[in-house]
Amino acid sequence: MSFPTHFARALAPIAIVAAAVPAQAQSNDIAKVETHLAAVQSMTADFVQTDARNRVARGTLQLKRPGRIRFQYQGDDLILVGNGAKLTFVDYAVGQKNSWDLNKTPLGILLGARPDISRITRIMPQADQRVLLVRARDPRRPEFGTLILAFVRSPSSPGGLLLEGWTAIDAQNKRTTIKLNNQRYNVAVPESAFTFTEPKKRK
Repeated sequence: MSFPTHFARALAPIAIVAAAVPAQAQSNDIAKVETHLAAVQSMTADFVQTDARNRVARGTLQLKRPGRIRFQYQGDDLILVGNGAKLTFVDYAVGQKNSWDLNKTPLGILLGARPDISRITRIMPQADQRVLLVRARDPRRPEFGTLILAFVRSPSSPGGLLLEGWTAIDAQNKRTTIKLNNQRYNVAVPESAFTFTEPKKRK
């Protein structure tokens, strides 16, 4: 198991047009994404996750750069925590956990300390100019997966962009989609959010 199968399948449908994005527009929009990422040192939000079988999970998200993230699923039995080095999925109901090197997962792109992403990203053409869809994949390390970030242009948000969600695609083509709501940027997030209690093994 390379990444939790609880992850969702795809971003909400967004029309992609056939025409390529001009090089100058590519460069400008990637610079805007880098500005957004650099400006967001922490974030909280509610999330909705839909998996490949259309199963829906909800919860809250806490993020703190670099490398720290927590998905707290409703019901308290499931959490996904990144502590800067490892990404750990804990299922308290069955008393199990799985861990991966954070930087070898698609989320490593989102949580990096230095948002220099021009080498690994491209802008995906959109019919709706309010939407900015960014595909990030390191061709030198395809085993680390792909991240597709969905933004809405918003002058009041950091860098003029509001992060609406993303799809993470691992090396086995397993997809996770996260849709965000109630985003709050650069708010206080305690370090304790990125720790967890060890699950008790079930007999």
